Amino acid sequence: MKYTIALLETVAEEAQKRLDTDAQGRVLMALDGPALETAISQHPIDAIITRGKGQVRAALMDQLPQLKVIARCGVGLDNIDVEAATERGIKVVNAPNSNANTIAEHTIALMLNLQRNLYTAMTMVKEGRWHQRGGYVGDELHGKTLGILGMGNIGKKVASIGAALGMEVVYWSAHKEEVPFPMLSFEAVLQTADVLSLHLPLTPETEHLMNTEALAQTKSGALLVNTARGKLIDQKALYQSLKDGHLGGFAADVLAEEPPNKDEALIGLPNVLLTAHVGSLTKTTYAQMCTMTVENTLAILQERPPMENCIFNRKALGLS
Repeated sequence: MKYTIALLETVAEEAQKRLDTDAQGRVLMALDGPALETAISQHPIDAIITRGKGQVRAALMDQLPQLKVIARCGVGLDNIDVEAATERGIKVVNAPNSNANTIAEHTIALMLNLQRNLYTAMTMVKEGRWHQRGGYVGDELHGKTLGILGMGNIGKKVASIGAALGMEVVYWSAHKEEVPFPMLSFEAVLQTADVLSLHLPLTPETEHLMNTEALAQTKSGALLVNTARGKLIDQKALYQSLKDGHLGGFAADVLAEEPPNKDEALIGLPNVLLTAHVGSLTKTTYAQMCTMTVENTLAILQERPPMENCIFNRKALGLS
């Protein structure tokens, strides 16, 4: 029996080829609202595959009574209403742990760039200002205290790399983890860390976790790095803390609003480094996330066992 898959965003070339050569499947490109409406009108949709932007909410699910799978080529599920999907018996698929290595690398890269002031140093050379090297100000990570907020797969890797660089590592997380680093209270990590790195999921409890009160508890001159979710931080409070000189710097791959408004105040601050949510878009990881997600989606549609733990809401659905 032929099934129909709607793509809300493009996927890696390898994953697209796998979809195109699947004899049992029909793939519809639904990259914007009108295209999605056309796709819905053409065929009953059995599965949706998206990345981080395509929104799959209850209203869309209600238009797709045949929907069996909602799959995201990635880990976080902010753009999918998992609860609504579970209520309708729809399997929500993601790519667990697929981006841990690359996000950890990106985190450390941002951390090093911010601590050593490398962007400014490189810009000086490119702009012919070598003679200004005497005014260079930077520092090393060795000997600093790294505070990890969220000791999941990514947090563990960042902690290990930080320790290898000679940093003292402390952490706060929802649960105590089997790691060789002390778990402290949230407040103690804020007060102790020279560099804070966020590795938490976005939930109602963690949204704006780093607010005015929390930022005020950080060490004067501390650096803050965020490669998790932009809304973990109250950006207005963050801007004020940076502008006032309490926080020493901020580096991130994520923002509360993406892309940011052209007048986003953070962008203009000299002690801020931002990348355009590219941490997991390395060739290796992007291809891996997309192919893994596609293979698991096809397995479910073809009633074959998918990869273990790829169905995020498996327990809520009563699956083994």
